[in-house]
Amino acid sequence: MTLDILGESSRKKEEVLEAVNHYKEMISGIASDRLDAAITIKITSLGYFLDREVCLRNVLDICRSADRAKVGFEIDMEGRSLVDFSLKAAISCSEDGLKVTIALQAYLDRTAKDIESMIKNGVRIRLVKGAYVGDTRDFHVIQGRILGFAKMLSETRVAFALGTHDPDVISWVKEETDLSYNRLELGMLKGLSDETKLEFARNNWRVAEYVPFGLNSIAYIQRRLDYLQQLKILGRLPAP
Repeated sequence: MTLDILGESSRKKEEVLEAVNHYKEMISGIASDRLDAAITIKITSLGYFLDREVCLRNVLDICRSADRAKVGFEIDMEGRSLVDFSLKAAISCSEDGLKVTIALQAYLDRTAKDIESMIKNGVRIRLVKGAYVGDTRDFHVIQGRILGFAKMLSETRVAFALGTHDPDVISWVKEETDLSYNRLELGMLKGLSDETKLEFARNNWRVAEYVPFGLNSIAYIQRRLDYLQQLKILGRLPAP
């Protein structure tokens, strides 16, 4: 399970402080209840638009708290203007000896190089389609990239996560003999592809359900509706 506190684009110091405290409370709750869960953070909720150095310190502070509590920590990806800073934050965490995962979006032209950079710097990758505005909206191009990047990660023998509901990509996972549940975690949104989640879990694969919560849900809900509408236009459905 990957927990996400809904809320983006904090523009007041009070909002940033509140976000930091909420993330730490979530870490404490996961640890005290001994949940098999990780947290994912949004850069824009931690002060990016106010002071980037403060934002970076906040990311490191939360990552250290997660590390002490033995709770997984991930930096979620937002718009492409935030990619460089997000990568910098992930590398800073890794250089501090902390375990960190970062989401990388297949619809960006730069992602192949970013994958190489993150592997070099010891940052775990969660590969996703992308939910904002990318360099391409072509479904088949993005699908081809996800498969290509997943194969590249598989060949490197590093552990990574793959966030997808695409039946074709999921079929590849099932058929890829070089993958194992020790190196791959399959990630899916809460409320989608429940049958597939259970099938993989029954076969001893690691499956992480992305669980968002909180009151600031408008932006998240709109992205999910846009995703489902795109599939509808293409005549496709998520995996069952």
